Amino acid sequence: MTAPHPFAPRISGALKRIAPSQTTAMTDRATQLRAEGRDIISLSVGEPDFDTPAHVVAAMKDALDAGQTRYTPVGGTAAMKRAAALHFARDLALDVPVSQITVSAGGKQAIFHALLATVNPGDEVVIPAPWWVSYPEIVRFAGGEVVPLPTRPEHDFRFTAGQLEAAITPRTRWLLLNSPGNPTGAVFPAADLLAIGDVLDRHPQVMVMSDDIYAPLIYTGERHATLAALRPDLADRVLTVSGVSKSHAMTGLRIGVATGPEWLVRAMEKLQSHSSGNPASISQAGAVAAFEGPQDFLADWRETFRRRRDLVVARVNAIPGLSTPLPQGAFYCFVDADPLIGGAIADDAALALHLLEHGVAVVAASAFGGDHCGLAGFRISFAASEATLNEALDRIERAVGALEKTR
Repeated sequence: MTAPHPFAPRISGALKRIAPSQTTAMTDRATQLRAEGRDIISLSVGEPDFDTPAHVVAAMKDALDAGQTRYTPVGGTAAMKRAAALHFARDLALDVPVSQITVSAGGKQAIFHALLATVNPGDEVVIPAPWWVSYPEIVRFAGGEVVPLPTRPEHDFRFTAGQLEAAITPRTRWLLLNSPGNPTGAVFPAADLLAIGDVLDRHPQVMVMSDDIYAPLIYTGERHATLAALRPDLADRVLTVSGVSKSHAMTGLRIGVATGPEWLVRAMEKLQSHSSGNPASISQAGAVAAFEGPQDFLADWRETFRRRRDLVVARVNAIPGLSTPLPQGAFYCFVDADPLIGGAIADDAALALHLLEHGVAVVAASAFGGDHCGLAGFRISFAASEATLNEALDRIERAVGALEKTR
């Protein structure tokens, strides 16, 4: 056994409060097993499998050829902010000045900086569960307290205005709202958001983080709805986060955009000036092309994801012991596997490892706060080809069948 490093006790209390991301951990483990010669299909990562659009790649090559490899303003170039303003107006119905826009190294960084800039020890942050793995960890790192807001599959993983009202206390500082949602694919329609706005009217100390990164991927046929557009009178209490990672298959290029009250945008940029500095110049050039260039390919991508969603839902629900509702957006299915838990499979983390041994990497529901909702299972990303998804589901079916034989 390796002896602990003598400096290990010097790890900060803030870092000790958080856990590593289980989505990236499972993806890294799958990559390691592949390197060792194992045949592993990874359905653990939230990443479109499409190529980055050619016009975006061309814009980045042009930027390199033009020598755009220097520092930019911390919060993004003027061209990048103008392109982000176009995106917010066209895609989210938010007409905002560039002074209320900031650019970061991915949407995750924008969320991190906003919460670190505003959350003090003891402040409460309401987070609907199941949640994206990083939300509660960022809150804990900032010293805040996570207040889970449980949702259920039979309610399409949406909470009610009454549930929100009951969760708010005088110490509540933020509500984190993700629609379409990761890991469930939940979509909040306009009527639900308006009801949430009515609750916020009665609690002026509460701000809203509206994470709209999956906005282009909705399968209901309705236009994406976002709170700041529906309730402009609340816009000075809403930070809307978006980006190009999911919409333009630019995950590795790390560009996120956010808009909100100017005081918060400046605070985020102040923190960013001491963390990463400016977002990558070449990535910004690509994101400008992404927002300003053609968007028609998104309809084809959306239809492809919809077919994959229908395939996965049908296959999962045909496996005894597994079930999943029909996600309305994003590219995830949140699978309930509670009938399989017990005996040799003590919890859903053990189930995820069992599936990994059968050649499929998924992420346990508990990583997303599923235990707060009484749910044990796993998340599947259907951002993979239909052939890959069918093979992965064949393996899952065999793995579940092997469990049944041991009971």
